[in-house]
Amino acid sequence: MATEPDPVSQNGPIRRNAPSLSSLALTGFRNYSTQKLTLLPDPVVLFGDNGSGKTNLLEAISFLTPGRGLRRATFDAVARAPGDGTWAIAARVLSGGDEVSIGTGWQVVPGTSDRKRVTRIDGETVASTEDLTDYLRILWLTPAMDGLFTGSAGDRRRYLDRLVLAVDPAHGRRVNAFEKAMRGRNKLLESDRPDPAWLAAQEAQMAELGVAIAAVRVDLVARFAHSMIEIGAAGAFPSAILALEGTLEAALGEGSAIDAEDAYRERLDANRYRDRAAGRTLEGPHRSDLLVTHAGKAMPAALCSTGEQKALLLGLTLAHARLVSDYVDKVPVLLLDEVAAHLDAARRAALVDELERLGGQSWLTGTDRALFTALEGRAQFFEVADAEARAMNAEKQ
Repeated sequence: MATEPDPVSQNGPIRRNAPSLSSLALTGFRNYSTQKLTLLPDPVVLFGDNGSGKTNLLEAISFLTPGRGLRRATFDAVARAPGDGTWAIAARVLSGGDEVSIGTGWQVVPGTSDRKRVTRIDGETVASTEDLTDYLRILWLTPAMDGLFTGSAGDRRRYLDRLVLAVDPAHGRRVNAFEKAMRGRNKLLESDRPDPAWLAAQEAQMAELGVAIAAVRVDLVARFAHSMIEIGAAGAFPSAILALEGTLEAALGEGSAIDAEDAYRERLDANRYRDRAAGRTLEGPHRSDLLVTHAGKAMPAALCSTGEQKALLLGLTLAHARLVSDYVDKVPVLLLDEVAAHLDAARRAALVDELERLGGQSWLTGTDRALFTALEGRAQFFEVADAEARAMNAEKQ
């Protein structure tokens, strides 16, 4: 790694444990043929018409973390059309005087026509995108999440697991391994004479992984309480109470992890005929739900007004950023897509104040620069038009 002086933002020195992107380069991604941005650790505002490519830039950044990005798109789907089907995202990350180059992309496997995801750190290929979290944690809030509280339990569960991933990158591997074991059990149950030994082995693995998944979810929800109190105390965004609904989560609240694991394994054994008839496993961490309550009103979030739900989501995102910062001693990069349009002037100003308290780099998008007057002189502004982002205050960079 190269060592440079600590970066200085337009507002003075940043926190040493606040990694920021000092450059971002895209090739063949969505509507961008090529794009390169040179950046300060300040907030970044992207403004321009709908469809110009603002969210695509945020999505590119979200690929610099494990998973399929903020849209959960397939890797083929984000390649620019027309094009060769490949794409690449590269960034330089600056933190505490150290700078590292990171990147990921969808590249052709040499000697074949196949493609695979490749991730590199300082030019060296690494085995897993989890390695990126050693340098950068990324959180996001998008309009697609607006229906979280009224949507399906599956949507809330995926949201919860994304919250967990920000503090525990191995969580994704546990979830994938559990789902693989569950699919294996379901397939065995479909056969006329499933091998009891194979079933027992699959169920033992499911019990071990399932309880581990539930335990880290329970721990995260417990840690959220303090962060939400701090956000609610500021007054601009309502505080939320989080709870988990699920048999494994309930078991962990009543006894040890070993007891919960044994009990789940026994229930899987006892419920084989029921699950076979249903064609799926009816109990486990894949059925859990995240319950959110508006603390000030003691009202389920699903029953709150649309405006209150949006404010709750933003408050959750800010509280999660605080939690991540405390948990891993690394302030996350925040991607906030179209949030300002739903806030009044007072709340927009409060959001800016909260982002400054967090001390990390945040990215905000909107159709009108006027939505971000509270950030004038405190942020970098880029106008996005026709798949090009053009710096509008380059003299301050």
